[in-house]
Amino acid sequence: PDRLAQQYIADLAEASGGYVRYQIVERIAADWFPPKVDGFAYTPESFVRAWRTRQFHQPDRVDYQAQVRAFELVERYERGEFDEVWFFSFPYAGDYESTMVGRGAFWCNSPPVAGTERCSGRFVIMAFNYERGVDCMLENYGHRVESIMSRVFERHPPEQNLWQLFTRYDLTHPGQAQCGNVHFAPNSVRDYDWGNRRTVLSACDDWYTFPHLPGRFRPVSCDEWGGGDMRLHHLWWLAHLPRTTGETYGVSNNWWQYVVNPNLVPD
Repeated sequence: PDRLAQQYIADLAEASGGYVRYQIVERIAADWFPPKVDGFAYTPESFVRAWRTRQFHQPDRVDYQAQVRAFELVERYERGEFDEVWFFSFPYAGDYESTMVGRGAFWCNSPPVAGTERCSGRFVIMAFNYERGVDCMLENYGHRVESIMSRVFERHPPEQNLWQLFTRYDLTHPGQAQCGNVHFAPNSVRDYDWGNRRTVLSACDDWYTFPHLPGRFRPVSCDEWGGGDMRLHHLWWLAHLPRTTGETYGVSNNWWQYVVNPNLVPD
């Protein structure tokens, strides 16, 4: 987990042009099996048995309210001890890739954690499987970006919804691709199709000069984003998120500030 966390921190700093600089302020090695939503919790023996038989407990979902209580997350957030929380968990722990806690919390690739409205602010809980790589961690983060930016632009009319423009890909907008989304690169024809070698027109370079979007379309293929490498695609995609000064249609031109601080997202 420590190696994964440091690479994740470095990757997000690179992709954001240095804007996002996470620091780990505390590391807790929790000697427990978190309870499921029905109150069940594995023991070491029952988990080994489930692993060997591949018959895992259902429902699988972790009890987030119990997690929040166990680590006093609301109280610690209110004291200003952290900005967000990362859980590194074992397979079948039941975590969502990301979720949101607090008053006014909203969808963050999962429903917000109920019963946490007493928290005066919002914060994100990320969850990672320590048996997988940084590529999967960036995938989780990318879906967080999608959820938060969809919320930022949800009340904008179509002609002002720059998030919908940013995420266009050729399959849905032939000849008008931009940067695509986490699962679909500009030329993808199905989920996770980051290695597709077909060439399409994309105006992805426009987002490096945001808010100036001149509509400069050029041919692109998977060579642009790593030839099918999951981590490299996600870094390429994240690096196109606007991160400049000013506002456009009432939204900051630095989209990263919403991603890292959901309290800035309008209610």
